[in-house]
Amino acid sequence: MKNLKKEGKPTARMLLGRRGEDLACRFLEGMGHRIVARNYRAGHLEIDIISTQGNGVHFVEVKSRVAPVAVAPEENVTSLKQRKIANAALRYLHSSKDPGVSWGMEVSFDVVAITFDGGEERLEWFPDAFTPLYF
Repeated sequence: MKNLKKEGKPTARMLLGRRGEDLACRFLEGMGHRIVARNYRAGHLEIDIISTQGNGVHFVEVKSRVAPVAVAPEENVTSLKQRKIANAALRYLHSSKDPGVSWGMEVSFDVVAITFDGGEERLEWFPDAFTPLYF
């Protein structure tokens, strides 16, 4: 599993994001996924989690928020963000050396939305949340 570390002292926002990604990874592993990369970067593009399950590869965007929220976390995955994730996914598929990932696999773009509300965490998984037009 690849895990890229960001430089410098982590901000509260970075810590919240990391906590959300940790929860999302545990959830996905509980669903039978194998985490193959976290925070994959291709230039300025990033994918939070890349996992495989069966004959599918999942590119997962994690959105973590603290309640109360004005907009549901998953609604923050805009069309621009979707294009960036799709472009990063193409780069990953072109460069991946993981023997468990290949072009013959089904591709899924998922979103995991996590809302932290006091001591409670609410996680929602949106498999196949979007399909890029050119993918």
